[in-house]
Formats: sequence, C-alpha cells, structure tokens
Amino acid sequence: MAGRKQFDVDIALDRAMHVFWQQGYADASVDRLGHATGLGRGSLYGTFGGKDALFRQCLDRYSSIYGARYERALAAHPDEPVRAVEAFFGVVLDRITDPDVPDGCLVAQSTAQSATLTASSRERVRTLLGQQRARVSGVLAASGADDQVVEELSVFVVAVVQSLAVLSRAGTSDADLRSVVRTAVTTVADTLARAESPDARGLRKNGSAGPGAR
Repeated sequence: MAGRKQFDVDIALDRAMHVFWQQGYADASVDRLGHATGLGRGSLYGTFGGKDALFRQCLDRYSSIYGARYERALAAHPDEPVRAVEAFFGVVLDRITDPDVPDGCLVAQSTAQSATLTASSRERVRTLLGQQRARVSGVLAASGADDQVVEELSVFVVAVVQSLAVLSRAGTSDADLRSVVRTAVTTVADTLARAESPDARGLRKNGSAGPGAR
C-alpha cells in the first residue's frame, strides 16, 4: 500500500533502545541509531521525530517491558511484602544476567547522564523512577508500617536497584550482586519487623494474621 511503512516500529524501537542502553544518550549518534534500526536519517526523523523524541519513546518502551515484569512479580505476593520485594529484585537480576540485552539499566544509565539530557528527557527519567518507587511503596504499605517507614524503604529499594545496574556494568560478579540483594531483603524484613505495631505482632504470634493467614 502506498505510504505504508515498510518496517516494524516496535522492532526499530527495540534496536534503538539497545543503542541508548549500551552507548548512553550522548554517544548514541543519529548515525548509530540509523545503522541499528536500518532507517535513514529522514525516515528516523519522520517516524520518531528526532533523536530526543526517539529516546523518550525508547524509555517508555523499556518501562513497558520491565514495568510489566515488576508488577507481575510484586502481585504474586500481595500479602507478603518481603517476598514481593525479593521477587522484584529477582526481575532485576534476571535482566542483568540476560545475554540478549546490554548490561545495567537504561533508566539508571540515563539518570547518571542527566546532564546530557534535555529537560523533557530528564523529566521522563524522573517520572519512571517515581513509578518504580510507587510500585514498591504500594506493596510495602500492606505491611501495616507507617507511611514514613514505607516511603523510606521504597526509596532504599529503588536505590539498591539502581546500584545493581551500575555494579553490573562495572563487571561485578553475579554472586556479589545476589549478596547485595540478600542484604537488602534482610534490611527490608528487619525494618518492617521493627515497625510493626504491638497489636499486629500479637495477632501474628497467635497465628491469626500475617503472610499466609486465612
């Protein structure tokens, strides 16, 4: 059909996303993006609106792919916040060890390179970090801990996730990354246990409340 694009937009986005992920925003030249996607400069601009607009679409694509995985992991343990956080970290570790994607995390890399981004792209990165924090916060709230504890822990969890991405790009071993995760999960569990109200502890001790209770 006349005027029909002769390429798959999602495939082009995935390829461009890998360039930004691997090279960073500043080093992801239009020529590199065009080579990866198979698109000429005119087609690249005509389809995606230029490098900066393409970058934001790649961020959204990344968030859609991994955000869905995070949500499934968290939803698998609705009444067990510690296990939910552990599953959340599991998604991160799976991504890090996936040989088909670059090391690290596109959002973490973009955060570290915020100075090279436009204002619109910096805002999009902040939004994605906020969404990640909100996912974790929603699960931790089920613990019954007060709002301050929940918010502090959600910031902590997201900070660990970003640190794992940076460490993985630096070549940190899988064993060491998993050690970081175990320590983080223990910290979450201990903090929630200390924050639990006396009434909730009494109910849990009697077996009438808590994870797995019916």
